Amino acid sequence: MASQTQGIQQLLQAEKRAAEKVAEARKRKARRLKQAKEEAQAEIEQYRLEREREFQQKQQAALGSQGNLSAEVEAQTRKKLQAMHGGQARGKDQVLRHLLTTVWNVQPQIHPNFRLAV
Repeated sequence: MASQTQGIQQLLQAEKRAAEKVAEARKRKARRLKQAKEEAQAEIEQYRLEREREFQQKQQAALGSQGNLSAEVEAQTRKKLQAMHGGQARGKDQVLRHLLTTVWNVQPQIHPNFRLAV
């Protein structure tokens, strides 16, 4: 009987050691997965930064040429606005004079459809 309990004890101890080894293997696997994930994230971040840098360079090259265009457009807009304001100032007196003349020179007339009621 003692040998059976001793055999059972050995089996339980062996099972316990096996469970510990399996648990340790799972922990190692989890650590490796975590490390691989971190390395992948670092590579992704590095790639993203590289692509962002390339984009910034291309954007700067494109905007550099557009910077001159926007300055030219702004200058043309200012010139057109000044021309409009000048034209408005020149024509203002003439338009006001015509408007006032039309309003003041009322010529009363009987409407052609008017009939005298007899």
